[in-house]
Amino acid sequence: QVQLVESGGGLVQAGGSLRLTCAASGRTFSSSHMGWFRQAPGKERDFVATINWAGSITFYSDSVKGRFTISRDNAKNTMYLQMNSLKPEDTAVYYCAAGTTIATARLYGITAWGTGTLVTVSS
Repeated sequence: QVQLVESGGGLVQAGGSLRLTCAASGRTFSSSHMGWFRQAPGKERDFVATINWAGSITFYSDSVKGRFTISRDNAKNTMYLQMNSLKPEDTAVYYCAAGTTIATARLYGITAWGTGTLVTVSS
């Protein structure tokens, strides 16, 4: 079982950038598909991006496509979300997750969640 911890959140002005990191422990990281989700105040938790176990296939929600980049380094048991051109509507708690399946661009069979890191984008 993999355990996940997010970091890198903070306060940034609109148009700025942040890089989120998801650090994993355990033996199964390199065989797990991974994803990023976010939950804005008063909203449901939504899909942001997905990456397959090898890092060769990625998917993005329409709202972040072209601005965010998901990546992973299996040698370091780490996943990243590079966020550029941030907008106030990107403000949310961001969560990383591990799962067993990718279907219609989204991660399913969640086996582990991080506890979240807060991103606040000011206008």
